Amino acid sequence: MTRFGGRSAPALRAAVAGDGADRIVQLETDLLLEALYQIHGADFRGFARPALCQRLQALMTDEGIDTVSALQDRLLRSPAQAEALVRALSLRPAGMFENAARVAQLRRTLCPYLRSCPLPKIWIAESTSAEDVFALVILLIEEALYDKTLIFVTAADEPLLSETRLGAFPAERMAGYDAGYRASGGTGSLADYCDLRDGHTMVFAAPLRRNLIWAQYDLVTDRSFNEFQFISCRRVLPEFGMSLRRRALQLFADSLAPFGILSVDTADELDAVPMAMQFQAVSRDHGLYRRIS
Repeated sequence: MTRFGGRSAPALRAAVAGDGADRIVQLETDLLLEALYQIHGADFRGFARPALCQRLQALMTDEGIDTVSALQDRLLRSPAQAEALVRALSLRPAGMFENAARVAQLRRTLCPYLRSCPLPKIWIAESTSAEDVFALVILLIEEALYDKTLIFVTAADEPLLSETRLGAFPAERMAGYDAGYRASGGTGSLADYCDLRDGHTMVFAAPLRRNLIWAQYDLVTDRSFNEFQFISCRRVLPEFGMSLRRRALQLFADSLAPFGILSVDTADELDAVPMAMQFQAVSRDHGLYRRIS
């Protein structure tokens, strides 16, 4: 697998710190992101720059590249490295049931509402973690809701989406995941939902996949495609610039059914945007909101 990776990237660190090289590196970064969009169709142009620059710096340091322009030169000449860059900027690793209190709150909030819906639909937006997807599936199974629920899982990057769809994780994580599962209110054993492959890889069992629909979808450019009772978008909005964040949140508002529930990362995701009046906080501490208008 092609990846970026070497030495320090002093110019990019200077840009993040805001010294005299800032304007040049900002221009280089603009050109890099435009090139990535033109070549690969991946649009990171509206992302917040501090977090994006930190990821670029990590890649450049690992690869021994000193300037953003040199990084751009490589991706212009190597589709494989362009794909590797998209992956690095898109991947957001997550642990399963890593926030047990949030999952427990979600169980208390979401499940009674879904029971009142004849055929509930759920959207997990910009998912790059199989653990996030299947944690929700397991929760719904244990609440006797999965059989009547349809879950759409989307991401902008097709290779990452395909990887998430495999539903695999290293077996050594199992003990930690099981502890989080039990702390969040799990009623069985996490091992009951997984199969061991090759002695070192756990794969979520086939019955967990029957109501999942996987599709490439870009929050930056695409429009609402259905009405949902629950939308989850985690680890993504903090990386968006304000304009892009507002667009995504309005998209979610347009896609939620009345009284539908939105799950985001933190309380300030909705409190700081114009469409906040369309939502009522269910649990600000866990980023859960209900659409009220």
